[in-house]
Amino acid sequence: MPETSPPPEDLTGLSLAEIARLAAERKLPPVEKWNPAHCGHSDMRIARDGTWFHQGSPIGREAMVRLFASILRREPDGRHVLVTPVEKLDIDVEDAAFLAVELKTEGTGRDRSLAFRLNTGDIVVAGEDHPLRFEDKGDGPHPYLAVRGGLEALVARPVYYELAAIAIEEAGEPLGLWSNGRFFPLESE
Repeated sequence: MPETSPPPEDLTGLSLAEIARLAAERKLPPVEKWNPAHCGHSDMRIARDGTWFHQGSPIGREAMVRLFASILRREPDGRHVLVTPVEKLDIDVEDAAFLAVELKTEGTGRDRSLAFRLNTGDIVVAGEDHPLRFEDKGDGPHPYLAVRGGLEALVARPVYYELAAIAIEEAGEPLGLWSNGRFFPLESE
């Protein structure tokens, strides 16, 4: 796997152009091309809050979490797996594989762009390839951001409140947000 420098700790001092460049520079292994035989379960779990566990204990090393996240894939049947060229192991995911923990926004209305930093340090800019969706699970809306290959990030509640405040301030009809030329209504599916 190519060596990449870790992304910045926060997006505050970066422009969206710099954020997009960082996201494009991040090289991930070609997990979609690897199809080894299934080998079992990894004894790993990703909790709803984004914490990664192995055999019941949290994984404390961020570099390890980033490594595992880079080989994470979602199967057509919805299962999550860790995959290498020689093995494929199931991993339990309580809600979404990632958590969007920070928002950076530039522009207004149709000219707005929304960039999210994930709990793994990855940066994703919402748009056509990375849509936002909102799902009602009975306890209010749960916002999700498409990351890659069927993997999603649950948008953390404070970040969701930032999105809602932007949408309310812009007072569009229907209520929603633009990012990279695509409109995302804040209504639940």
